[in-house]
Amino acid sequence: MDFSSSTFWVSLLQIIWIDLLLSGDNAIVIALACRSLPENRRKVGIWLGASAAVGLRILFALVVTYLLGVPYLKVIGGVLLFWIAIKLAVGEEEAHGNIEASESLWKAVRTIAIADAVMSLDNVIAIAAASRGHVELFVFGLLLSIPLIIMGAQLLTSIIERFPILVWLGAALLGWIAAEMILGDIAVLRWLQANWSTWVVPVPTDVSPLGIGPANVPHYAAAVIGAVFVCIVGYVLKKKPADQPG
Repeated sequence: MDFSSSTFWVSLLQIIWIDLLLSGDNAIVIALACRSLPENRRKVGIWLGASAAVGLRILFALVVTYLLGVPYLKVIGGVLLFWIAIKLAVGEEEAHGNIEASESLWKAVRTIAIADAVMSLDNVIAIAAASRGHVELFVFGLLLSIPLIIMGAQLLTSIIERFPILVWLGAALLGWIAAEMILGDIAVLRWLQANWSTWVVPVPTDVSPLGIGPANVPHYAAAVIGAVFVCIVGYVLKKKPADQPG
């Protein structure tokens, strides 16, 4: 490890910045999933959720090169994330107040684990790219994400209690990420390259194994549509029980 190398320090700063940005996604999922847990269970849920997030990042780190080349993996992950985002927006756990606290805790952790499994792949790719082959930097990036996720989730949970509108903003963010994931899938990119070549642009191969990614306009259009879709579906489903008689 060459501490005098400017590349090393640039990589270190990039990893810290990436962790600050990407850990927020995981913290939002944990905060949304744990917001209705009893106070004595909430911290346990946050710690278990953060542990699941980091454990999945480490797992994906071992097979990230293989996973990058699997067609439709991100499509499936994006669809799962849409489902999770809608469930969190609707607040399904709030409709079952008679469920024991321990069951609610594991239900929250299960939701967190599924969402993190979907999102951790991109997080690992970003950290791996920034570490530029330095294993110690890669491990540092994974370890740094633990306190960031835990502190972020605790802070967000307390804020969400005061401002419930943030539940919808968090769910919209997950819808945004889900649409980005689907558009970045290797099979989708191949289809776009063959049928709508202006919708793709060259990107580094450590970002996409095909060396192409979605252009700005379709990328942001899809992301906005994904966010709006989650909010609309969540609103309709949340309103439906109130409209039903009795």
